[in-house]
Formats: sequence, structure tokens, C-alpha cells
Amino acid sequence: MMCTVCGCGGGEAKIEGHDHMDHSHDHHEGNGQHRHGDEVSPAHVHAPGMKGRRMVQIEQDILAKNQRHADANRRYLAELGIFALNLVSSPGSGKTTLLVRTVEALQHRLPVAVIEGDQQTGRDAERIRATGVPALQINTGKGCHLDAHMVGHGLEQMQPPACGVLFIENVGNLVCPSAFDLGEAHKVVVLSVTEGEDKPLKYPDMFHAADLMLLNKVDLLPYLEFDVDACIDYARRINPKLAVLQVSATRGDGMAAWLDWIEKGAGLARHDRDQVLWERKTALEQELAALQSRLGEAN
Repeated sequence: MMCTVCGCGGGEAKIEGHDHMDHSHDHHEGNGQHRHGDEVSPAHVHAPGMKGRRMVQIEQDILAKNQRHADANRRYLAELGIFALNLVSSPGSGKTTLLVRTVEALQHRLPVAVIEGDQQTGRDAERIRATGVPALQINTGKGCHLDAHMVGHGLEQMQPPACGVLFIENVGNLVCPSAFDLGEAHKVVVLSVTEGEDKPLKYPDMFHAADLMLLNKVDLLPYLEFDVDACIDYARRINPKLAVLQVSATRGDGMAAWLDWIEKGAGLARHDRDQVLWERKTALEQELAALQSRLGEAN
């Protein structure tokens, strides 16, 4: 079950610079605008004791609304050629430290921006900003994950640079974030070797939803009883297409491969944007040529 029945919610998400999120907002969608509107975010629902059939309907409605926002976010990001990654993990995986090391290495190669999701405090956004990379904090209150509506507000306020990378660091939770598309290109699940190799079997939805698993803190393997091969096998039983990189944010293991994966994705996002712009330009030129031809025939 998801947030409608897990008891989370009841608190109000807040973005730096916003007092609340109970108002509509716009950001560019193609040549027009899109409006998120006054909708209940999934992380706000609290319905103890509700009957199962009604709960299923509410969950379906919530996910459908979230998907509309996610699709709008995705179109917005595609228009700008931004490669967006949704970083997910349980608490204590080393996700923020890994992200700090990543943006430090990337910021001189690509435009980089970060949206940070936590229930409380702005500490992670402060850590990112200390590197010189822009970061926006979203506090979800009692909510246990980010949703596409929150991220849409964040995109409008942050206006991340075109042709770069946007990292969305989700709330530490391996359950609810798996079901909520934020408009990202990929979910990246971070699993620490200190957590146990059977995490993929315990939280299959997250590993099924992810495209890449970063097995973090591999520098600690000599001090732990952790079976790397078994962990990867469990993860690929859930998701045979899951890519896996072994990394250490502190020692640097695997960071070159991780950065290369990001840069390739960013290059594809730029290429797709350029292709769309070229197709639009070509179509306009053809329309103009046709119009000029008709005017010439009329004269």
C-alpha cells in the first residue's frame, strides 16, 4: 500500500521562498503554459480506517493526477534539454555525500542544479550550495516522498539552466517514491553495503522502478559480511535490465563510470532538444516557403 494507507501526510509541504503550496502555478510547457492547480498532493492524504475498494480508487486518482503533473514536468525538462535524475534510497545510504561529490566533479563540465527533498530542515540543500551549485529545498512535512506537483513548483521557482543536469534527491524511503513519477529521465536507487544484500528482495518495487543501482560505500567491504554478487543477483531478479555501478563517494571508486553515465545521458537530452528545435525550424521554413509561393502565384 502507498501513502493513502500508510498514515503519512497531514503536514504541508514547503519550498524555500514559498509559504505554502495551496495555489496554482505555471511553468512553460512547449510554447504554452501548464498549471498544476489546487490539488491534493499524494503525500498529504491520510485516511485511516477507509474501506479497501474506496482506498484503491483514491490511490488510482492520486497516481493519475501525479502522472499528469509528471508528464508536464517531463515536457518542460525536454524543452530545455535537461537530464533529470530522481535519486532514491533508504536513510543512511550515503546518498547526499555521493551527490555532493558528484556535483563537485560535474559543475565545471555541465550546468548542474539540485532539488532536495526532506521532511524537515534545509541542511542537505546547504551542503549542495556550499559546492557552488544551486539547490532548492522542499520539505514534505509528514509526507514520506516528493511528488510531481511539488517538483513542478520547484522547477518554476528554480528555473534550472538549459542543457544541463537536474538531480532530485528524494526523501529517504524505499517504498512510496517508487510509485511517484516526478518527470525524471531515470530513477537511480542508491544502496549502501552497510544495509544488507537482501534489500532488493525486501523492497522490490523500488528496484523494479529504477534504471540504475549505485552500490555505495564499497570501501567498507573489507569490514563487513556483505555478498556483492548476491546483492546484484537479487536486484536483477527483480529487474533484469537494471544497470549496476559499485561506488565509494569517500574513496572515489566507480565515480568516473558514474560521471560518464550522467554525461552520456545529458548528451542525449541535448541531442533530443536540438532535434526537436531543428524539426520546428524546418517546418516553419517550409510553411514560409509555401506562403511565399502562394503570394507569388497571386501576383
